[in-house]
Amino acid sequence: MTEQPQKSFDLSRNAFGRLVLVLPDGQRFEDVQPVRAFPIQSPQRGIALMTADGHEAAWIDALDTLAPPLRELIRETLDAREFMPEIRAIEGVSSFSTPCTWRVRTDRGDTAFVLRGEEDIRRLPGNTLLITDAHGIHFLIRDVQALGRESRRILDRFM
Repeated sequence: MTEQPQKSFDLSRNAFGRLVLVLPDGQRFEDVQPVRAFPIQSPQRGIALMTADGHEAAWIDALDTLAPPLRELIRETLDAREFMPEIRAIEGVSSFSTPCTWRVRTDRGDTAFVLRGEEDIRRLPGNTLLITDAHGIHFLIRDVQALGRESRRILDRFM
């Protein structure tokens, strides 16, 4: 089943690099921000274009329904706004009691972070975990079973 084309609107950047939305009826909104409704479970579907005062100006059912230039502009803006590295491997931990420092390999490179407590590891639907470090940065493990054996062994000590 193919997606129906999204109702057209115009989206561009102004001289200050902010997004400007023009709806088919001519309404114009300066400084809109795309916001994902379900950033982890369904990142390509359900995106609102929010006005500077926090109101929804437009809704995008699926990014695939947009013309490529619009789709890329929205993806580029979301990537700049959202920062949620995906953990590919847990290289080691400083201790099996919290707080402790985790050394991990992510889709954005190797890093280390402090886990304050086991409650900062949240289970999401499926085999997905969301880990929040001491600075509030979220790290995603999309599929626990896709991690290597050693990474799963370390993770099991905290679950």
